[in-house]
Amino acid sequence: VQLQAYGGGLVQAGNSLRLSCAASGHAFSSYAIGWFRQAPGKEREFVSSISWSGTSTYYADSLKGRFTISRDNAKKTVYLQMNSLKPEDTAVYFCAADSVGGITFRYAFWGQGTQVTVSS
Repeated sequence: VQLQAYGGGLVQAGNSLRLSCAASGHAFSSYAIGWFRQAPGKEREFVSSISWSGTSTYYADSLKGRFTISRDNAKKTVYLQMNSLKPEDTAVYFCAADSVGGITFRYAFWGQGTQVTVSS
């Protein structure tokens, strides 16, 4: 499966963005999808993940309540709704796919990232 994250941009603090992770290839609906981010000079961190069915979702503790992950298997797309954005949310956001998924970095397939910049 090939993944492409898009929807990033420059926003002011307090505003919202919705990122999309579009997939190509077969069996998208059988993969869990995770979102990760990496800020300049920092390590990549887990943001959120969703099971293949969409029934299970996971979030980094610091992001619960502001970020929401969802998926549309018919469109082969996973979304990350980000609300009340803060300057510290500035990072490159990546999506990844795996047959297991969850809160881990062990995802088999990674897409290119999309830049999110939050100005104060």
